[in-house]
Amino acid sequence: MNMTVIDDLESIHNEATQAAQAAARKFFDEKLGGRDQYACGFAWVTVLEKASTRLGRRLKDIGFRKAYGGGLQLWDPSHFPCQNVDTLEAGAEAYAAVLKKYGIEAYAGSRLD
Repeated sequence: MNMTVIDDLESIHNEATQAAQAAARKFFDEKLGGRDQYACGFAWVTVLEKASTRLGRRLKDIGFRKAYGGGLQLWDPSHFPCQNVDTLEAGAEAYAAVLKKYGIEAYAGSRLD
């Protein structure tokens, strides 16, 4: 992993959070007409990284936690105030896309409530 990416992880996290918030807002407004409706659920971002690595420790510093199936997860990266799973997943996908842009292997996940 590029050391610059690890050192800049906080700014990358901020960029990813802003992208997640914008994507969630856009989906909510355009697809749901600004109404919290349809399926409820949760969304997160997973990075397949051990918590003991330098990157893993930095991810934990910005809010990632150990995932049940391995790696590290950040739940609800958009912090969007709704229950619609599709809105939250749009935010998680945008967050993961920013991490991927910087060479961090990440993917979004979701589940219904």
